[in-house]
Amino acid sequence: MTPATALAGLRRQVRRDPVAAACVGLVVIAALIAMTAPLLAPDDPNFVDLSAISQGPSAHHLLGTDASGRDLLSRLMFGARTSLLGPLFVVAIAGTAGTSIALGAAWVGGPVDAVVASALDVIFGFPGLLLAVGAVAVFGSGLTAPVLALGIAYTPYIARVVRGVALRERRLPYVAALQIAGCSGFRVVLRHILPNLGAIVVSQATLAFAYATIDLAAISFLGLGVQPPTSDWGLMIAQGQPAVLAGHPAEAIYPGIALIAVVVSVTLIGRRVGSRREVPA
Repeated sequence: MTPATALAGLRRQVRRDPVAAACVGLVVIAALIAMTAPLLAPDDPNFVDLSAISQGPSAHHLLGTDASGRDLLSRLMFGARTSLLGPLFVVAIAGTAGTSIALGAAWVGGPVDAVVASALDVIFGFPGLLLAVGAVAVFGSGLTAPVLALGIAYTPYIARVVRGVALRERRLPYVAALQIAGCSGFRVVLRHILPNLGAIVVSQATLAFAYATIDLAAISFLGLGVQPPTSDWGLMIAQGQPAVLAGHPAEAIYPGIALIAVVVSVTLIGRRVGSRREVPA
């Protein structure tokens, strides 16, 4: 199944499945908000108004303000940019590296495949969040170090699954026929095997995106990721903790709801794409 076929199947399922339609719609809306935040946000997310501290919803501040008087809706919109862009880079790194390693190992086989499988098992056993915290300790806080660390940590998650399916695909008769016809190994892998793994790659990438979103939010929550005054959902939850105890939970609740909604939606989409993959006979 090619990626185009997988996406076409998902579109058909979305039309029949209201839950899938809602999940896709929510993810699309979140992505559009992240891309157009500078145009849609009603206020500067970093503008401090000491006369409007911890206010409730109003005509000027639709979701209210935080403990510094900053507009929560604007911060939520701008927070979508870092909260979604970071996981996207993690998936790009892990998806590219994991798929390449898996296809190379499955094609070569033998001792090379065994060594790669053992290496993937070793990396798989190392907690990604711990690796990200270690990267921050070495390179400093921010978004770059955790993203690179999680990209490495998530590589075996994708590679192990893709390798298993690629090994099965490698043994199919059409692969031997293509080799007899004179096709190079690179061409066979790139033009024939990889497209047939499209659904499983997309499924694993979406699930990795959901996990990376949680991990990066946790890192920001701990104060090791995105730094103030930059808007980020995990950081907003951390900064909103004192306000919760003071009876103003909005600053922590809104980004928490946004995180849960995006993670659940992406996870359900990934599971539906994975459930439609065709296993070679």
